[in-house]
Amino acid sequence: MIKRFPLLVLLLVSGVACQKGPAQNAPAPAAKPAAAPAAAPGTPGATAVKPVPDQLPGTIAKVNGEAISKDEFERAVRNVEGRAGQPVPAERRSEVYRGVLDQMIAFKLLLQSARTQKVAVTDPDVDARVKAIQSGFPDEQTFAKALAEQKVSVQQLREDQRQQLVVSKVLETEVGSKVQITPEQVADFYTKNQERFKEPENVQVQHILLTVPQGADAATKAKAKAEADGLLKQVRGGTDFAKLAREKSQDSGSATNGGNLPPFARGQGMVQPFEDAAFKLTNPGQVSPAVETPFGFHIIKMVKRNAPRVVPLDEARPQIAQFLREQESNLKSSAFIESLKTKSRIEIYI
Repeated sequence: MIKRFPLLVLLLVSGVACQKGPAQNAPAPAAKPAAAPAAAPGTPGATAVKPVPDQLPGTIAKVNGEAISKDEFERAVRNVEGRAGQPVPAERRSEVYRGVLDQMIAFKLLLQSARTQKVAVTDPDVDARVKAIQSGFPDEQTFAKALAEQKVSVQQLREDQRQQLVVSKVLETEVGSKVQITPEQVADFYTKNQERFKEPENVQVQHILLTVPQGADAATKAKAKAEADGLLKQVRGGTDFAKLAREKSQDSGSATNGGNLPPFARGQGMVQPFEDAAFKLTNPGQVSPAVETPFGFHIIKMVKRNAPRVVPLDEARPQIAQFLREQESNLKSSAFIESLKTKSRIEIYI
């Protein structure tokens, strides 16, 4: 509906991310970037970035005498790469590295402010955060593997989460509690940004996926197609679609939810054969023949078809308020961090 911006301070300490809900081999709406990338060096509007040396020193920076070590810095960079799903491009290395360092300095300043204010969090709070992270993985083995890949111990993860909770408390006290969004601001934003609230026609469907490996031979495809046709026969014979999806679908992200996918419009990231088949369905309950995509064979059931519309203010109000709150929080967070910097000694060695 409206684009939401991330918090100003990205908590880069923890590199362990939860597993995604939908299986990677299943079609899903495309994710929209949180913000446009910075202009490349040499292009109009770009700001020159001081090159970062190839060999990093053991200490990257000091904030009021507290060091940011090479190990800490490289772990933060790995976290950024993990979130991006790719290594830092060589041509953007200096830009990204300096952005990471700036965030680490801000984080260190906030931790120091927390100590000054004697902000603390309880062990149960930390336990809950770690448990929430672990619950995003299918099993303990996968969780342990993710920790190992990020070179993070369980103890380090606990300490990272403790620090993040402490920083969150500082920001809530210094920033969040001072942000007030009025109904008039929400209404004004809605009136001035009508284009943001236009929704195209979209559909909500359930599906059952039988995967076929990339490069599979004709016999393998024929076997999967026959199985899909068998499931389709059961559906048309009255078998509950959601029950069958939970039992047979190989899209782990939607199977447990009866094959339900979020609503999507044309051009929103679904592979073309899947999109075309879904939009051919006109009535709730209608089921497609087996549809082949690069992922395998799908059976698609129409749940709901939504006409184009402008989202009414009352429905949009909570999202607008949250959006404006985050914008205001970003501005106040930036101002608060800058005030900390003016009272601090910051030494950068790269």
